[in-house]
Amino acid sequence: MSLRGPSAPLWLRAAELLVLLQLCAHGRAAPPPRSCPAACICTSDLLSCSRQTLQRVPRALPPTATTLDLSHNALTQLHDRWLAALPHLEALHVSHNQIRDLSPQAFHNASYLRHLDLSSNHLRAVETHYFEALVSLEELLLYNNRITRVAENAFAKLSGLRKVYLSWNNLTTFPFHSVQGLGNYSLRTLDLSSNSLSSVPVEELAALPENIRNGLYLHNNPIRCSCPLYLMLQRWKQRGFSSVKDFFEEHTCKVSDSVPRSLIKFLKYSHMFENCSSGPEDVHPVPFPVMVGQTLLLACNASPPALATTYMWITPHHEPVKHPGNSNRSVEVSRDGSLKIAAAKPWHSGVYVGLAISSPRNFSRLCEVNVTVQYPKPDGETFSTGLTTLLGCIVSLLLVLIYLYLTPCRCLSCCRRPAPPSPPQECSAQSSILSATPPATDGPNRKVSANKHVAFLEPVREPHNGKIRLALAEDFPDPKHPKVLQLKSDSESISSVFSDTPIVS
Repeated sequence: MSLRGPSAPLWLRAAELLVLLQLCAHGRAAPPPRSCPAACICTSDLLSCSRQTLQRVPRALPPTATTLDLSHNALTQLHDRWLAALPHLEALHVSHNQIRDLSPQAFHNASYLRHLDLSSNHLRAVETHYFEALVSLEELLLYNNRITRVAENAFAKLSGLRKVYLSWNNLTTFPFHSVQGLGNYSLRTLDLSSNSLSSVPVEELAALPENIRNGLYLHNNPIRCSCPLYLMLQRWKQRGFSSVKDFFEEHTCKVSDSVPRSLIKFLKYSHMFENCSSGPEDVHPVPFPVMVGQTLLLACNASPPALATTYMWITPHHEPVKHPGNSNRSVEVSRDGSLKIAAAKPWHSGVYVGLAISSPRNFSRLCEVNVTVQYPKPDGETFSTGLTTLLGCIVSLLLVLIYLYLTPCRCLSCCRRPAPPSPPQECSAQSSILSATPPATDGPNRKVSANKHVAFLEPVREPHNGKIRLALAEDFPDPKHPKVLQLKSDSESISSVFSDTPIVS
């Protein structure tokens, strides 16, 4: 409000009004947008802060980023809930830093994160609370750390996890059963190569789903040599598993624990294991056909179990089923370990694996059954093999006879009915013969020398089946002319065949 009275000059009042308008404009101005950190490069949805020797994560981060790169820095820790400012983050790269451990809430507020790279750090273990908040995680890179231990439930809540890279660490054991019956059947790659694994539970590995075994990399480990290990990896090679096929020569085993350098490439030089008997991996699934709608009952013939033994079946859809059955009770498992399906359907086809569990770490495979659910065939469509073969032979014989004797004429003009015989003066070479005998009715003025042979072109009057019959030797009784047809090699004899005049030789 102006302090001047109504007698103030007009220009002064206008100046005061202008000042008031400017003050109002500054008071209602929008706050400036959050700027990009000085050590980073910001694009539309990518934030790169790599190779800046950062010791702490920058505080002001653009909320639109879906990819954050903090690799090749000097970070030692990630504080709690530091990702709350990035609600759309999908990929996080924190490799080549100095992170030793992770706080319990380091990855809270990161429910959309799908790719996490923590490789080349100083991590010493993988605890249960590290990644349990990352419910959408698909790829986890932990290679080239100092990890010596992985907790049993470290990946229990990561139902969408597809790839885990743990190579180039110091692992001596790994909880394989943690990825067996806890719902991690989306897992496609589990890289444990180049560690310090001295032994692996062959029976637990044999019970893993095929998609996990195909991507389970165990090469470059000092695993103790054994026939079960050799037979298992040979079987994986025969099945074409990438984990063995792509690194065939890198699979090593240790002959003696007392000699640290006694490592051999036992798949490449396999003559040491020629006498190994068949192991559990060489047992083929037992075929079991069943019709649609029938009751399916599977039971493994095994020795009497211990009191604490429980049973589990792995279905073709990689679903672990224990007593009493699955959630909708379409598959039931009794206490004695038998599996029952009340009404078999086509989607029940596949390999069922029966397991006995005596302790949380002791799995043993009892049997494998390959179930094939088929539809019943109608009675009218059932033919014996012998009758079908006989009918095929008869049909083939008929086709051959038709081809030999009833071949259709390829020349339409040749298949037409021939015209009546034409007069002698209009006959052609196709309806005439060459005769060495003159006609019986010679004119008085017609002379023929005894030393001359005359060839006449004369049509034959007797048709046979619509065709003109050629005169043969037996049609001429004169023995002095045994040859019916004589052709010379000179041009005169060739042209005489198509002439109407007699030819004298």
